[in-house]
Amino acid sequence: MKKLLCALFAAVFLCGVLPVFTGCKKEVKISTVYEITAEYVPETATVAGTVKVTFENTTAEAFSVLKFQLYPNAYRKDALYRPVDKTYTSAAYYAGESYGEIVVSSVHGAKGWEVLGEDENILYVYLEQPLYPEDKIVVDIAFLTKLAKVNHRTGITSRAVNLGNFYPVLCGIKEGGFLETVYYSDGDPFVGECAKYSVRLTLPKEYTLAATGEVSSERVLESKRVYTVSTDKVRDFAAVLYPAANLLEETCGDTEILYYYYADETPQKTLEAAKESFAYFEKTFGKYPYKSYTLAETGFCYGGMEYPQLTLLSDSLKGEERMRAVVHETAHQWWYGVVGSDQIHEAWQDEGLAEYSALCFFENYEKYGLTREGLAAEALKEYRSYYDVYGSVLGRTDTRMSRHLKGYISNYEYRCIAYDKGVVMFDTLRKSVGDDKFFDGLKNYYQSCAYKIAAVGDLVAAFEKAGLDVQGFFDSFLEGKAIL
Repeated sequence: MKKLLCALFAAVFLCGVLPVFTGCKKEVKISTVYEITAEYVPETATVAGTVKVTFENTTAEAFSVLKFQLYPNAYRKDALYRPVDKTYTSAAYYAGESYGEIVVSSVHGAKGWEVLGEDENILYVYLEQPLYPEDKIVVDIAFLTKLAKVNHRTGITSRAVNLGNFYPVLCGIKEGGFLETVYYSDGDPFVGECAKYSVRLTLPKEYTLAATGEVSSERVLESKRVYTVSTDKVRDFAAVLYPAANLLEETCGDTEILYYYYADETPQKTLEAAKESFAYFEKTFGKYPYKSYTLAETGFCYGGMEYPQLTLLSDSLKGEERMRAVVHETAHQWWYGVVGSDQIHEAWQDEGLAEYSALCFFENYEKYGLTREGLAAEALKEYRSYYDVYGSVLGRTDTRMSRHLKGYISNYEYRCIAYDKGVVMFDTLRKSVGDDKFFDGLKNYYQSCAYKIAAVGDLVAAFEKAGLDVQGFFDSFLEGKAIL
């Protein structure tokens, strides 16, 4: 294969006056409020609760049905789409086969309901009358989530309980309708609108909570501990529950950074990497809008997982691998947490940008021993290896970055395209336009698309505002035409 010649794209970047910036202009209106009341019961491995959802229709269409994702049903024994890629099955299911599910028992405030979807993954809530634009509705859903023993987003690990995606949540909205998605094992199969959350979680008395948002109250009632947590303008709520854990805290600007851990042999270094990368991203891209950011060490078959204000960090990580995961997941607080994107169709948009943001951090912090040149070369090498291997085995290689998650053959392919090729793309762009315009473009993107689900065109428009014509450049990479 040939190396990509940056000069080939020089003509693409026009630093003169460009068309008016059109990306992500409209102010975001938070149209949904979740009020969750739930209790975790270790003896039955369940979370029983209710979620009261207040939804305002901010689209131009009328809705006769509301659709909610039931992500825990991916853990059913007969699920069509399994939550864990076969490569990671043994690491995930540490105690052998184990299953979970979510059971909806009632829905109030609607005409009726049923569980449908391609894989029993969507709750249809039928309304008494159409919900017209700017109208509001309140529905109450009672649910019981049964947890599998699994080192994954939703499950019981050996030392903690992961509560990611554990409750019914409204499907993302795209082109005026609800976006139904199954649980693909490769990638993050989530598209979530920002909302306001008020959560009341009851745990056994000895348990500690790490979660999205801020704890406004903590009460002990006989054998139980009740936490009240609230936050606003976040696209999800998640938590990690600990029977026993240690806590370190730091302050970075206006934000409290917390680290819950139990196995980390160098916890202060982990927290330091989180704090330093947090400060760098805030300076480079824009101010973090929330009061707290929490890292939670836990059982997890991958390196880490991002949620708003919360990072799940695998307890199996050591040394450099742990530092890289901490920085990558912290970058996701900007690219996913604040600026959302369609992770189903454009996985590179948050993963590639988070990975490249981590590269930029390490470039500026020499003590970690990682350089821009080294990390960029590593990404290119991984991508080329993927290209050669898949070309040899399959006789062809799909080099497109814009593709549905179901189009990935393996987690390895997903990683090489969304992460590694994403790094190569952003580094090539930066080399071509220079640091000032490159980072101005990312600042524009963060500022203009905060709390929204940004389209690819919004990222392009952010660079256009910085004086760059980059449409052809992105097209060449996303369509798989750039030669690397």
